[in-house]
Amino acid sequence: MTDTAINRATVQIEAARRTSERPIVRTFFDEPTFTATHVVHDPVTRRAAIIDSVMDFDQAAGRTSHASADAVIAYVREQNLAVDWLLETHAHADHLSDAPYLKKYLGGKVVIGRDIVTVQNVFAGVFNEPASFARDGSQFDHLMDDGEAFRIGNLPAIALHVPGHTPACLAYVIGDAVFVGDTLFMPDYGSARADFPGGDARTLFRSIRRLMALPDATRVFLCHDYKAPGRDNFVWETSIGAEREDNVHVRDGIDEDTFVAMREARDQTLGMPRLILPSIQVNIRAGHLPEPEANGVSYLKLPLNLL
Repeated sequence: MTDTAINRATVQIEAARRTSERPIVRTFFDEPTFTATHVVHDPVTRRAAIIDSVMDFDQAAGRTSHASADAVIAYVREQNLAVDWLLETHAHADHLSDAPYLKKYLGGKVVIGRDIVTVQNVFAGVFNEPASFARDGSQFDHLMDDGEAFRIGNLPAIALHVPGHTPACLAYVIGDAVFVGDTLFMPDYGSARADFPGGDARTLFRSIRRLMALPDATRVFLCHDYKAPGRDNFVWETSIGAEREDNVHVRDGIDEDTFVAMREARDQTLGMPRLILPSIQVNIRAGHLPEPEANGVSYLKLPLNLL
């Protein structure tokens, strides 16, 4: 079966490399959550997108703050960029999105994949959300479909649906670069877990192999890095060619059944992410805190003996 979206993305990537119309990427790494936030801009028009922002959260104190987002805002203003898009690769389980804060100060549309509605419906049950909690994705400004084209200034971009880690995961191909969220990690670290509600190791394998059909020279930007054993530095950029050749979980030559057996066995050994319960409650709301209660305070729930 022809994958029209991948074919279009391939044409886009090859054209960008021929013409040198490549996005400039500046990454901000939040070590407490091991998260890479990418600011991507067109050097000609200076239009920009921000991918996977981080809200600072002191769980013990129950306090949020915005130092990470403020650093992004300072860079955007220093570089005289205009933000069109606040892109989420998925509803993260390891950090809280700060998209609303960035939108307040920089503008831009908050975007996620259309299948966020599946995630919302699953976790609305987990957190016993009230009927007032919308389960249609309307907290976001735009829900993207697989193969949907958009632009950042003069730079063409395409959204690719890459489920498996979650049902709603998107990768964004911008110029000659792809921003893959949690689908892939550095070649020496491997792949995302697939044991969250709605996740599936077999689906993840197929999504990864779909991404690996892009040209080898495609720049790959990751959402996380955890420093594989023996590596001293955090790294968040690689290439499709490097992933195909060296990824310890899913390089060329590793078949689907082998990957699924490895991934499912490995996932059984992993604990829950430290911030999964607060993160999901915020991120299914597009980075907004739950509505304040009668005393004016927002509360996050902690379901006991459920997950």
